[in-house]
Amino acid sequence: MKLLKIGDLVARIPIIQGGMGVGISLSGLASAVANEGGIGVISAAGLGLIYKDRAKSVAEAAMEGLKEELRKAREMTSGIIGVNIMVAMSNFSDMVRTAIQEGADIIFSGAGLPLNLPSYLTEGAKTKLAPIVSSARAAKVLCEKWWSEYRYTPDAIVVEGPKAGGHLGYKVDQIFSEEYSLEKIVPEVVSVVNAFAAEHGSNIPVIAAGGIYTGGDIYNFMELGASGVQMGTRFVTTEECDADIRFKQAYIEAKESDIEIIQSPVGMPGRAVRSSFLDSVKEGLKRPKQCAYNCIRTCDVVHSPYCIMLALYNAFKGRLEHGYAFAGANAWRAEKIESVKSVFASLIADFNSHK
Repeated sequence: MKLLKIGDLVARIPIIQGGMGVGISLSGLASAVANEGGIGVISAAGLGLIYKDRAKSVAEAAMEGLKEELRKAREMTSGIIGVNIMVAMSNFSDMVRTAIQEGADIIFSGAGLPLNLPSYLTEGAKTKLAPIVSSARAAKVLCEKWWSEYRYTPDAIVVEGPKAGGHLGYKVDQIFSEEYSLEKIVPEVVSVVNAFAAEHGSNIPVIAAGGIYTGGDIYNFMELGASGVQMGTRFVTTEECDADIRFKQAYIEAKESDIEIIQSPVGMPGRAVRSSFLDSVKEGLKRPKQCAYNCIRTCDVVHSPYCIMLALYNAFKGRLEHGYAFAGANAWRAEKIESVKSVFASLIADFNSHK
């Protein structure tokens, strides 16, 4: 595998661990991935709930939680640590500023186009910026906006396909269409981004994401022009993943037919493991009492059958009767809980067998 260079950051293995909220990828998983030569990523989603005892407000608790997770990660690794911050988060600005202030190596940002992300960089800040897009058109719009407004070119661009876990940047009818497959959109994004980078004398690696599970997958997408890959689901069933063992077990016990597309309260389709909780939602048995967290700007609180933040927090804690596990399309392929080191060894061996 080639090195992955993002500005002056160099990952020995071109694997970025996807940011998974609520609580699934914190300092434990991120530092383990970084120690293997990849890029570890802490998810900012839900930190206000996880660290609710640290401050009077959810917003303050979220910032304190991010500081704490970055600090803990730094104690466990000297590798590359990033933060995933969704544009749709109500506290997006606070979390971006906190990540930059705390010296996060890189910010990954999707769930909406982070058109103003460079505006948060302070003088001397070393944090790299990597937007997450779902099409060549979105990549072009973002690159041109960042250059015209801020004279800034993205340090990397992640293109996430419809086989990803969690919230998806696609309409339901696009999720299973070949027209929107990652195999089709990666070369399109690479073409647009390479042309923009050449025009501005910069290097912008394109990272393929969404449904990537094996070393063979990594090989195939790098052959299509990607400089690296982002993988979330594959790292859930590791010893170091920050989720409860029962969350991990949900992946191991899942059949392919258990991985389903749901309609999230935040207005996007999502992919999750079927659970009794989701069955109850389908039957119309769930009703939220109130919105305590105001976490996602697009959440339809009035008509939502449940609080998504609380459901995902319960899943993180292993209380799957009161929530559900977000998962990528290949989550059902998980067979055992193993170490991050073992996952890397398997991915590298499989990659090399395809050369």
